[in-house]
Amino acid sequence: MSPSRKTLVQRVVDLLADGPVHTLALARDVLRLEGHPGAASAAVFALIGDDPRFAVDAGGLWSMQGDPVGPSLDELRFAVVDVETTGGRAGGGDRITDIAIVEVQGGAVVDEFTTLVNPGRTIPRMIQSLTGIDQAMVADAPFFEHVAPEVQDRLRGRVFVAHNVGFDLGFVRAELQQALGEAELGAALCTVRMARGLLPRLRRRNLDALTQHYGITIHARHRAHGDALATARVLIRLLDEAARQGSHDLKSLRRNLRRRNRRRSRRSPQRTLWEDDS
Repeated sequence: MSPSRKTLVQRVVDLLADGPVHTLALARDVLRLEGHPGAASAAVFALIGDDPRFAVDAGGLWSMQGDPVGPSLDELRFAVVDVETTGGRAGGGDRITDIAIVEVQGGAVVDEFTTLVNPGRTIPRMIQSLTGIDQAMVADAPFFEHVAPEVQDRLRGRVFVAHNVGFDLGFVRAELQQALGEAELGAALCTVRMARGLLPRLRRRNLDALTQHYGITIHARHRAHGDALATARVLIRLLDEAARQGSHDLKSLRRNLRRRNRRRSRRSPQRTLWEDDS
């Protein structure tokens, strides 16, 4: 990655790689701040003072400790996934009928994959009404075992992202294990949880509420491609918000989300009736 694309935190890491660096040197070389020492020091502490990977001694010298900073959020590859299914029991008899994977990197959608899937079983009428997917539509669609290798390839090395990630992750894992004998899945990220931590003033965090908040159109609601593409566009906006709030890589994002959601839970131990994250 070129120096111009590096986050401020990564520039700090580069400077500390050769040993401790004074606060004012970090302010000058990373933040381009010179002049009032107090203001420059305050800016450095605002940037990395709460990050446990950095330590400062009594003389104002900063050094690295603990886990190194990982790839920036801008560098990571995210696989935004949505599935439609015959029901809610992943691995318990219900199967995927529709799957989409939208890849995001560098703040943009860079690739897409979508297909209907023959579940090998009847789609309940209630599900047909919700998704618009009926038996005739999936009759000639591939079974999951036929698309499993491509699905696995598109997920390998990416951060698995979904809205209410447990649902989609559970079904994809179960289908891959059944088709391939294993599921190679890495880190997972939930846009509901991101919105809860980054946008605490929003009363609802369901996909309709988030797309409305950001002015994003869902072109086919309750179809895998429409929902995955909308979730990908929401993710891009949430990643921008995370960077503004001081999260520069996946570890710092998760740490900040945990801290903010814990504070929120202590303030409101019982979720209010108007909250809806589905």
